[in-house]
Amino acid sequence: MHAAVIVFPGTNREKDMADALEKAGAPRPSMIWHREPDLPDGLDLIVVPGGFSYGDYLRCGAMAGNSPVMRAVAEKAKKGVRVLGVCNGFQVLTETGLLPGVLLRNARLKFICKHVRLRVENPTPGFTGAMADGTVIRVPMAHNEGNYFADTDTLDRLEGDGRVAFRYVDEADQPSEAGNDNGSQRNIAGVLNEGRNVLGMMPHPENAIDPAYGGDDGLAFFKSIVQ
Repeated sequence: MHAAVIVFPGTNREKDMADALEKAGAPRPSMIWHREPDLPDGLDLIVVPGGFSYGDYLRCGAMAGNSPVMRAVAEKAKKGVRVLGVCNGFQVLTETGLLPGVLLRNARLKFICKHVRLRVENPTPGFTGAMADGTVIRVPMAHNEGNYFADTDTLDRLEGDGRVAFRYVDEADQPSEAGNDNGSQRNIAGVLNEGRNVLGMMPHPENAIDPAYGGDDGLAFFKSIVQ
């Protein structure tokens, strides 16, 4: 599998993402600097990782979303190449219009850094296809703007089309306020585009690939991507 990881000034999860893919059985991904106007041919996966692109000085993901490389990412996505955005990467994908909705300030207006429980919804080939519907994984989150928001029509369409990929759940594996620290609507933690080849999610599965990290639940997700 040929993967590429996009790197902006302020990105800080690119090596974690490369480690996760490699541990799942993929070759080491290519690192692509944000000023590159083109991407390599033959890519199977493009990852927009977490961090603070351009320092998040304007609006999270807004400056990165207008970078030359994201125009190339959008073109690849239109051709069916899989694109994964995690945390700040999810914010970037909403800014480019590759995914619906926006990420607002967390409900309590505080930075959240903790492990959360995610339930796999609507297993999707290329991302979660090797994971059973309803599987729950425990992975960390670390963000200040992770409160997923969209208008009611968009939310209903996401639900009706089976494009909610992950949902926050509590200790009983049920969607509830207790498991949804950032206040995301309908406990949504990850969504897909209409073509189901673009996925954005807020928590960090790449930081849950080894027991030394506090758990390795995230590895199942990356193995599903590689398979």
